[in-house]
Amino acid sequence: MLAHELLTPSNILCDLEGSSKKRILETVSELISEQHPELDPSSVFNGLRGREKLGSTGIGNGVAIPHCRLADCESAKGYLIKLNAPVDFDAIDNQPVDLLFVLVVPEDACTEHLETLASVAELFSQSAVRNALRQAESSTILFETINRLSI
Repeated sequence: MLAHELLTPSNILCDLEGSSKKRILETVSELISEQHPELDPSSVFNGLRGREKLGSTGIGNGVAIPHCRLADCESAKGYLIKLNAPVDFDAIDNQPVDLLFVLVVPEDACTEHLETLASVAELFSQSAVRNALRQAESSTILFETINRLSI
């Protein structure tokens, strides 16, 4: 599945405030749970945090792709987030992160999970995509930009 196929306007946050990786993951977990009540916020947080403990999902160039597989998740969910200020994410290039694509998939969706991660990583490897997303001033513009650049 391609990254933009998972996104809706309600799954995009522009200028999210977060003082740390942990706080950002908590906020995103709460948002996911609000939109998908079958997903407990602590389960989402523990899944995302557990994956971060295995190794940072900060892929470089100010981008992170926090992700996890959850038993209670019925279908893949993606969230695009632009932070109001970069945050240390222990990224591979040691640069702070200001763009995140959060991915939560069903526990048994290993292939879909890997394909979507690859799609997101490829999209965000393009400097034109990163620059355009960073210039977006609203969630609506972020949504329009990601859809335009993903085709």
